[in-house]
Amino acid sequence: MADRLRLESFNVGHLPAILAIEKRTNAAPWSERAFRNELGNPNGIFLVALLGNRLVGYGGVWLVIDEAHVTTVSVSPEHRRQGIAARLVIELLAMARARGALCSTLEVRAGNEAAIALYERFGFKTVARRKAYYPDNKEDALVMWLHEMDALEKAG
Repeated sequence: MADRLRLESFNVGHLPAILAIEKRTNAAPWSERAFRNELGNPNGIFLVALLGNRLVGYGGVWLVIDEAHVTTVSVSPEHRRQGIAARLVIELLAMARARGALCSTLEVRAGNEAAIALYERFGFKTVARRKAYYPDNKEDALVMWLHEMDALEKAG
């Protein structure tokens, strides 16, 4: 990466690039309205990853009492396997911890081996399976939990 990766808070100016990545990477993409709802969500943290002026990824969490629920993490296909998703996850969960989160949870497509491996690297464990969770193809979701947020410092 010639340009330095930087993470910043999502703003409305990022929306076109986020929607373009979302349509390319998510078989059941979030709507523009869903992303706009993140802009004013007081219990959410939503970051974008930028290389130079180009938005290459994004991710978000919702804070529910003392839990950080990872809602989405996506990286444009041409920028995958460069550590961008890992940087997003680390920063999102660090920010969640700073706001009182003690643990984290998420759902991931059962067939998304790369994402599962990433989350396992940070200490997430599969605890359940949601049958036919995804509306586009009825794929199962794995429910993963990270009970010890301190594991992030060891894995990152």
